[in-house]
Amino acid sequence: MHYDTILQLKSTAAEGLTSGSVFAQLTQKLMKTTKTGKPYMELTFADATDNVVIKVWDNAPWNAACRALNEGEALQVTADWQCTAYGIEASQMDFRPLNPAEEEILLSGGAELTARHEVDWQSILAFIEEMRDPRLAALCRSLVEAHEVRFRRAAAARGMHHARRGGLVEHTAGVMKAAAAICSAYPHVNRDLVMAGALFHDCGKMWETGCPEQGFGVEYNEIGELMGHISIGIEVVNSLWKNICTAEQRAEWKPLQPATEQVRLHLLHLIASHHGVLEFGSPVVPKTPEALVLHHADNIDAKMEMFRSAYETSAALSPTIRERKFGLGGNAVLPLASFNVGE
Repeated sequence: MHYDTILQLKSTAAEGLTSGSVFAQLTQKLMKTTKTGKPYMELTFADATDNVVIKVWDNAPWNAACRALNEGEALQVTADWQCTAYGIEASQMDFRPLNPAEEEILLSGGAELTARHEVDWQSILAFIEEMRDPRLAALCRSLVEAHEVRFRRAAAARGMHHARRGGLVEHTAGVMKAAAAICSAYPHVNRDLVMAGALFHDCGKMWETGCPEQGFGVEYNEIGELMGHISIGIEVVNSLWKNICTAEQRAEWKPLQPATEQVRLHLLHLIASHHGVLEFGSPVVPKTPEALVLHHADNIDAKMEMFRSAYETSAALSPTIRERKFGLGGNAVLPLASFNVGE
């Protein structure tokens, strides 16, 4: 059978051995060796929904076919697939190049995913338009105007959550929704600052985990590797702030309270502290209510995505329990259904 997406394939494989094909792009091919010196090949295939990493041993009959593949190729990958304790494993692998029409289907991600990403993007724009502080609103508009294309195709991570093309839009929209809900419970919190922080907190991922124009691989580059997305995000804010703070604009904003420089400083703190603890990469811990709200909104959205992924792709340990997803505290138990009076 043919699977529409890698996510669908992984979901089916989690239930047991399955045979079939899927359209995917080979985003990475690495030659590795085990601790005992045994050589193997590691292939990463991706589409708009997810990625799958496959180990190919040197003595596998399909090893020669795998060696002939090139990174960036759009392929139909056919195999016997199975979910194990080590992830998805594939055997009896075979490949063929996609024709132009099939490649277009692969790159588009399909109508449903495209529509969902557009809804997320429009929700981000709507949150920006609700901002009352003209300085934060102008800064947020300048980000989406300058970097929309790069923002909409970036992943939000390499593996933990939303680790796919378009994942940054999904995650940012989710964080803004969660942050808005928390702010409604605590009206003394500076909502505009929190929402701007939600938009900018992972904007550095546009470079750290960006995807190419015609592909799904999360690219490595020196900027992302040497700086990290938090440092890059701070640079982005300062650069955009400098552009919007013309002499005329500074004069117009001078009477506003809190002072414009304080607004910038507090926004930078939200970006710097959003991981919550020093050991997770933040140079400082949250020291304001707004920073704490953003940290928890970010964490909530990431964890919800991990649960979703575990329910859809992790091996079933029982009818209601799925194998632990890295990042969660334990195995994922299916949630209690909402109360329904019924008939």
